[in-house]
Amino acid sequence: MEQDLTESPVPELDAPVEVLTPEDYVATLVKRAKGAAGRLSSLPTAVKNQALEAMADGLEEHEAELLAENEKDLEQFEATPERKALGDRLRLTAERIREMAAGIRDIARLPDPLGDTPKMWTRPNGMQVGRMRVPIGVIGIIYEARPNVTADSAALCLKSGNVCILRGGSEALHSNVAIAKVLSESAEKAGVPAGAITLVDRAEREVVQLLLKQDRYIDLIIPRGGDSLMKTIAEHATIPVLKHDKGVCHTYVDVDADPQVAERICLNAKVQRPSTCNAMETLLVHHSIARTWLPLLVEKLKAAKVDVRGCTKTCQLCPEVAPAAEDDFGREFLDLILAIKVVKNMEEALEHIATYGSQHTEAIVTKDYARAMRFLREVDAGAVLVNASTRLNDGYQFGLGAEIGISTSRLHARGPMGLEELTCSKFVVLGSGQIRE
Repeated sequence: MEQDLTESPVPELDAPVEVLTPEDYVATLVKRAKGAAGRLSSLPTAVKNQALEAMADGLEEHEAELLAENEKDLEQFEATPERKALGDRLRLTAERIREMAAGIRDIARLPDPLGDTPKMWTRPNGMQVGRMRVPIGVIGIIYEARPNVTADSAALCLKSGNVCILRGGSEALHSNVAIAKVLSESAEKAGVPAGAITLVDRAEREVVQLLLKQDRYIDLIIPRGGDSLMKTIAEHATIPVLKHDKGVCHTYVDVDADPQVAERICLNAKVQRPSTCNAMETLLVHHSIARTWLPLLVEKLKAAKVDVRGCTKTCQLCPEVAPAAEDDFGREFLDLILAIKVVKNMEEALEHIATYGSQHTEAIVTKDYARAMRFLREVDAGAVLVNASTRLNDGYQFGLGAEIGISTSRLHARGPMGLEELTCSKFVVLGSGQIRE
């Protein structure tokens, strides 16, 4: 019989960790989080904004401690070549801490989505019907490395009235504990209920398995990470899951693309920060422009230390390029590695994206309006860009403030998830005594 967590006593959260079993630990976390949800959802916007400002100030004031804790994680991290991208995501710097704080302040300046009723309509009986934005409730966020996710997620959830339960990867445990402590203490001093920002500070995998079963207390799970994490959550969760899956992103350079514009976009998409999910992993080039344009681009990619792997035609045009293996197409490298394929026409480019893409981010470089509009219509992805770098698929770049992630799911939200995407709606009715006849 299922244990009634509402009635059963649970130890205090600040009891010694070794005393709590994983079951009691998780029960304590989720009950505390659920208890904060009602109070947080009705918190005035001014209080939430004050809390966000205090959280940003707290990160900057505790920069030295955060960097020291991050160094503990880096010392334990096994930096193999295969985990190079993960190491980049794990590392904190003074600049990244300032960026985290700036992102929180940006969220404070954004409009509060709660209570917004974008449309009301009047029925024949005179009653008015509409939808009002409300919080989702308690959101569990499970992610790997990237300590900045802790700050972004906490801030976005707080502003949108959602309690967050954060579970980062064990490789970033010291960093995440330190960041969450600063954020929660700063927010509570400003009037946010205790438990609104909750961090899972135990690394056992059993704790994650237990969290995924807490559908009585957690309303949504948002995972951010690799294939193994996604598989685990899909297999074990009894809670709705909004996936933030891998990014196999393509850029297609069309026959009449401006060569300089195409070069600038492609270099940025691959080189600017290759370890991110919105970095370009495959370049598709129309054969008519490839002969004159591609060798110059490959030269610049090589100068930027990119390992370029090409199809047969690419290797003929650029002898310094290594032949691509079949599994190089459709692969998320998260590194300075790029697969290139020369295509006969736009139809072949669209077919390649449909076959190998992960429905994350896709881009076309072209001067032809009709082909640009066709690409926007036919490509299936969370974000589709014309004459712009895939690196721009980002909540901050789109004007959403910091994002909680880039959803590759089809239901509820798709693409960068900002404040509005962290709400749902309820129907509201304004009547004057109407009854059903």
